[in-house]
Amino acid sequence: MSGTPAPFTADDYRARMERAARSAAEAGLSGLLVAPGPDLVYLTGYQPVATERLTFLVLAEGRDPVLVVPTLEAPDAAHAAGAPALTLRDWTDGQDPYAVTAPLLDGKGRFGVSDNAWAMHLLGLQRQLPDTSYVALTEALPMLRAVKDARELERLAAAGAAADEAYDEILKVRFAGRRESDVAADLASLLLRFGHSQVDFTVVGSGPNGANPHHEAGDRTIERGDMIVLDFGGLKHGYGSDTSRTVHVGEPSDEEQHVHNVVRAAQQAGCDAVRPGATCQDVDRAARKVIASAGYGEYFIHRTGHGIGVTTHEPPYMIEGEEQPLVPGMCFSVEPGIYLPGRFGVRIEDIVTVTESGGRRFNNTPRELAIVD
Repeated sequence: MSGTPAPFTADDYRARMERAARSAAEAGLSGLLVAPGPDLVYLTGYQPVATERLTFLVLAEGRDPVLVVPTLEAPDAAHAAGAPALTLRDWTDGQDPYAVTAPLLDGKGRFGVSDNAWAMHLLGLQRQLPDTSYVALTEALPMLRAVKDARELERLAAAGAAADEAYDEILKVRFAGRRESDVAADLASLLLRFGHSQVDFTVVGSGPNGANPHHEAGDRTIERGDMIVLDFGGLKHGYGSDTSRTVHVGEPSDEEQHVHNVVRAAQQAGCDAVRPGATCQDVDRAARKVIASAGYGEYFIHRTGHGIGVTTHEPPYMIEGEEQPLVPGMCFSVEPGIYLPGRFGVRIEDIVTVTESGGRRFNNTPRELAIVD
């Protein structure tokens, strides 16, 4: 996809904040406290660096949203895309920021707080307001950012297409005789070339390192005969990419090809299970059944998928026990794998969105085992 998508407007952010406040009330919460991080970016477009100085967005149904910020950061906050939908309340060094924030919470109630809020800020509020209690947003409102609108889907599709372009190009480089870290650097450079503003990870797991799902690219020299797990992604236009493919240096053995075929079938089964009304655990069960039936169940050691949006990992999660129904607009990975300790691993991953009739992949590179030099 080419071009830059239209920016989100103050009205977009106002609607998000109203929806979040309404969802909080429906969940029995008095309101929400949102610290710097992905929730604040999603709700306001404001992305400050988290520091010891308190910043909190305070949301409650029926009230205007208020952003409490340090005075020295107020000019930046005032220029955020969502600022016209906010009331700014600043505090200066030497003031007690908790005393400034406390009146917005009415002194009592149960509030949702963003997961990445600093403990010192939450404890400070608790000292000021001993009759308040708090719950993490992931627990209280796990679906806050889960259902994407058309413009979010456009950004996720563009990020997925850029990651696909990076994969197409990485197949052209030499693998044998180079370090994993060299290939990882190539991947990072390619993601940036194809429009990513941020690279979050570049997993290159060669040979036995591929049996560690989150192996960080190291100094191991890639050899002929290695199976290599490639898992990479980041942010483009503020939304995430995340894709995995497994390649082989030279011709694979029959066993290696068989394991890859099993994972490919499992990944297809997981994608086929995506449809409105199915649950998150249905996707996990579909992929896991294929791997277990092939005798590799104990070697599939992680969930089948995770949500993606303004971060590369967020709810919902495709795992046994998660009964959240799938609805159109949800976006998540489908990434089963088999990991044979000390030998090799295989993982195949696409980002999928739920449509009215099933699922749509945002990654479309070949899923066959690619042979590289």
